[in-house]
Amino acid sequence: MYHECLHVARGYIPKFLRRSEVAPTRFGRDAVGDPRFVFDLRNGRDPRPQTVERVRAYLEAFQ
Repeated sequence: MYHECLHVARGYIPKFLRRSEVAPTRFGRDAVGDPRFVFDLRNGRDPRPQTVERVRAYLEAFQ
């Protein structure tokens, strides 16, 4: 399940950023407290399950 959530997060975050016009650093700071989060994901970072859950919760709350 974790890998499925991670895949969804990696696929959905770029779309969310384009659609919402939120900067990657703002997203990372607001969602998980890490302004480099999106850039690190792009470079292959594998976030912990708790971090993926925080991203999911942020995306749900934003909509």
